[in-house]
Amino acid sequence: MNPRLCLAAATLGTLFALAGCSPSSDSSAPAGQAAQAPADDSAQKLDTYRQLLRIGNDQMAVTMGKEIVSRYPDSAAAKEVQQSLPAIEKRYLETSEKNRLEGLWQYQVAPMAGGTQSTATIYNSEPASGDRVRLVLRRHTEWGQNAFLFNGGAHGFVCKGNCTIKATFDGKPGSIKAFAPSTGEPALLFSDDKSFIAQLAKAKKITMDVTLQDGEKKVTLVYEVGGFDAAKWQPLSKQAKKK
Repeated sequence: MNPRLCLAAATLGTLFALAGCSPSSDSSAPAGQAAQAPADDSAQKLDTYRQLLRIGNDQMAVTMGKEIVSRYPDSAAAKEVQQSLPAIEKRYLETSEKNRLEGLWQYQVAPMAGGTQSTATIYNSEPASGDRVRLVLRRHTEWGQNAFLFNGGAHGFVCKGNCTIKATFDGKPGSIKAFAPSTGEPALLFSDDKSFIAQLAKAKKITMDVTLQDGEKKVTLVYEVGGFDAAKWQPLSKQAKKK
């Protein structure tokens, strides 16, 4: 046989063999079976959502509720969830923010210089970079009560004797009279601690314009003080006297 005819026959045979292995257009599988939608388990997820509400787990309830509404928007489960989800999410966000603000404060009672001191401290949230400055409320059994800024990571503040800090309390302009300690600590003590603490207890955010000694850099310190809990700041002993 002619070699060319043999090659053609072999080629045709191969094509026919491949055609025999290809899927038939008359397949018995239903059209679109591969793209079949997943089972609707919205009822089961709704039951989980209800249980989360009963145990007070707002965080997980919000997550589950949003999933139901997103995946099954036209279901009876989604309609039920939409009736309670907005209020649950609002409560969850408010609680989360409250916990965040409370967590910014640290309270401590410890021996200090022949007595006992109780402190409530918070770091500035802005500027976010550079040395962070502590705002300290202190009660000491011998020294009495003080409020001050402490810049432990640097050389302190520019303040010649007495100075005035430009401040705002929830956006309302104000001022804080202060002085640098004669002993050289990197701090600014507030002259009227009682007035400052009273304003702090009512405020959510306080800003203070100060000048740092390092390069005489001017910065605006921002303190989110809304989570202050006066009950956690231990009161003075009866024997303590304000100096």
